[in-house]
Amino acid sequence: MALSISAVVLLAIIVVILVRKSGLKGGHAVVCVLLGFYLASSSIAPSISRLTTNVAGMIGGIKL
Repeated sequence: MALSISAVVLLAIIVVILVRKSGLKGGHAVVCVLLGFYLASSSIAPSISRLTTNVAGMIGGIKL
């Protein structure tokens, strides 16, 4: 649960930065959000979840 909340916050911050600085239009951001909702309810959602969990585990395993 903590991972998904962190990912949501991080992605929301990225979208806000893109809207303000890089010229991403608000309508485009809404389309991206809707795509996310539709992907979450699709059959590919478990694969996306596993991928993000594995990437987060790899990033967490990096020793600096």
